[in-house]
Amino acid sequence: MNDHHDWKAIRSLLPYLWEFKGRVVFALTLLTFAKFANVGVPLALKQAVDALDPAQQDVIYLPIAMLIAYGMLRLASSLFSELRDALFAKVIYRTVRRIAGNIFQHLHSLSLRFHLQRQTGGISRDIERGSRGISFLLNFMIFNILPTLVEIILVTVILLTQYDSIFAIITTSTILLYIIYTLAVTEWRMRFRRTMNEMDSKANNQAIDSLLNYETVKYFNNEAYELQRYDQTLSSWETSAIKNQTSLSLLNIGQGTIISVGLTLLMILAGQGVVDGSLSLGDLVLVNAFLLQLYLPLGFLGFVYREIRHSLADMERMFQLLEQSEETTDKPNAQPIAIKGGSIIFDHVFFHYDSQRPILHDISITLDAGKKLAIVGASGSGKSTLARLLFRFYDIQTGSISIDGIDIRDIQQHSLRQAIGVVPQDTVLFNNTIYHNILYGNPLASKEAVIAAAKQAHIHDFIASLPDGYKTLVGERGLKLSGGEKQRVAIARTLLKKPKILIFDEATSALDSHSEQAINTQLEAISTNKTTLVIAHRLSTVTDADNIIVLNQGRIIEQGTHQQLLAQSKHYAAMWALQQTEGITNNE
Repeated sequence: MNDHHDWKAIRSLLPYLWEFKGRVVFALTLLTFAKFANVGVPLALKQAVDALDPAQQDVIYLPIAMLIAYGMLRLASSLFSELRDALFAKVIYRTVRRIAGNIFQHLHSLSLRFHLQRQTGGISRDIERGSRGISFLLNFMIFNILPTLVEIILVTVILLTQYDSIFAIITTSTILLYIIYTLAVTEWRMRFRRTMNEMDSKANNQAIDSLLNYETVKYFNNEAYELQRYDQTLSSWETSAIKNQTSLSLLNIGQGTIISVGLTLLMILAGQGVVDGSLSLGDLVLVNAFLLQLYLPLGFLGFVYREIRHSLADMERMFQLLEQSEETTDKPNAQPIAIKGGSIIFDHVFFHYDSQRPILHDISITLDAGKKLAIVGASGSGKSTLARLLFRFYDIQTGSISIDGIDIRDIQQHSLRQAIGVVPQDTVLFNNTIYHNILYGNPLASKEAVIAAAKQAHIHDFIASLPDGYKTLVGERGLKLSGGEKQRVAIARTLLKKPKILIFDEATSALDSHSEQAINTQLEAISTNKTTLVIAHRLSTVTDADNIIVLNQGRIIEQGTHQQLLAQSKHYAAMWALQQTEGITNNE
């Protein structure tokens, strides 16, 4: 990953941090104090040692003041550091919370197209890793890298002003060499770490996938095959993990060597100085203490550098999610709509998801307020696309769609969707209680309203018969309910929303004929006097529609009432005859 991206990730963070500029400045001030105290410790120690050195003069007194100063400085150093951490916690965690919230909101505003192409698991991992990356980066940038730099500069200044320049030269060269070596080796090690992480995620995916498809594995007796695939991935993980560990030892040995050589050289020089009488014993202690103090924060360097690189990469992936642009956006002057009748007009609509495959050609449909329009046709003829366009999941290329004479592109998306109730083909329920799932239609509704909606959808008695009633948990993706029960929950949820326009998107195609008849009766009951669009595969469900449109490969080939279309004895009549003979109990 190159520096340009690193800076971009850090730049994206700045506006969030800027909110707390007061705190940040204060924390940095505390940090500087902590470092001054830290550098003062060896100085106090030197004074104490010199005062106690019998060679200098007769030791008359214990340098109490110096020893107390030594203790106070050590305390101050850790005190300021802790205060700075405490102050900064709010900055870090509030920033993480803000960014995660922004991304969550942004993901909901992205187009259906984006969501049909993504992997949910991947996105949640991106957000999780990115948030961790932010707290790590802020913590270490401000608590490890900055302070160490401040300290190195202070120490170099003291050594240059108080002692022979050779001391400062050796100290800074040792540190520079140490840093360069650490960064170079860490950079080389990162690829083992990366392979290790990749293999770890891959093995994890394989395991989850295999367990989710438990039944399939059993049907084909492929347990051994699954294990072998899983183990293969783990074996490459093992190889990388071992390399990762051995290279770490190599890094540590090298770091140790550099520091020891530097220290030894300094000690020899300082020792020589003491013998010559140009340096006191305290100076020897001071030089040693400084280098050891610098060595401690540097020990973290390889780890910090690696983690910061990872954090930046993770943050970049997370911020990329924020850069995904929204496909359908409100116009600046879009108005909320208050639907009066709810008449719908599709006027010469052309639409394609990608220009290679046109879906709808020149569709013109008029649906009067309070009437029921059915759209029928083979699968892939573009029936469901019409519903998605009316809901404005996508924008059309040419033509217009209007409700009550207003183009839907001039209406705020929120208010447009508020007015339309959809009962989809495949009801997905939240992994929560039945009550929560019905209430979802209107989270502000009262308990009475929820029960009334359930009664209208004829599911109240079923719910009441369950041991936990409305508190019954629906399994992941609604697995514990049968198709008919799920559809009824979906109907209750839509009723609670009280929409002016209803769309039934093949709402009964997943049911057996008995449930289908029951649910169709309910759908008819709730759609009286509401503008209703029914997308159907089974013609028996739409015989009562005010108008039926037959779609074929994105074009309207016939339209009229059930009787008129039968009389024309063309495409619709042929479909009707075929479905009658099949007794159409089987699904599409």
